[in-house]
Amino acid sequence: MVERVSFDNEKLINELQIIFNDVYKQKNELKSEIINNPYTQIYIYKDAEEIKGIIHINVIYNRFEINNIFVLEKYRSFGIASKLMEEIIDLGRKSDIINITLEVKEDNIPAINLYKKYGFLERAKRKGYYNGIDGILMEKVMGSINEKK
Repeated sequence: MVERVSFDNEKLINELQIIFNDVYKQKNELKSEIINNPYTQIYIYKDAEEIKGIIHINVIYNRFEINNIFVLEKYRSFGIASKLMEEIIDLGRKSDIINITLEVKEDNIPAINLYKKYGFLERAKRKGYYNGIDGILMEKVMGSINEKK
C-alpha cells in the first residue's frame, strides 16, 4: 500500500531517516528536507506494517520533480517501484500536472527501464553529473500520446 507521509508524524520521519540512510546520508537530511522545503512530498510503500520503498517528489507549480525513488534491496523485483511510480503518475493526473521530470545515472539501467515503461523520455545528458558518471534528464509529459494510462 502506498501512503503519503504526514509531516507532523515525527516518529515516522525519524524511522524513514534510519531506514533510508543509504539515500539520505547527511545527518537528518530527510527530516530537514521535509521541515524546510514546502514543495516536498514523501510517499512510502508499506506491506504488513513494514516500510519497503519510498518516493520523494517536489511539487513545483504545475509539475512534479522526482528526487528519489528507492526500494530496499531485499524487496526489489516485487513491483514496489512500479506501485510508487503509478501513485505519483495518478496523483499528477488528478492534479493537472503538465510534466514529471527526474535525473538518473546513465548506468542505472533498471531505473531507466522503469521510467521508460511509464512513458519517460530522455531529454538531455549532464556530463559527469554523478561523480564522473553522466546523468540523464528524463521527462514524462502528462496527457501526451506517450503517457501510459
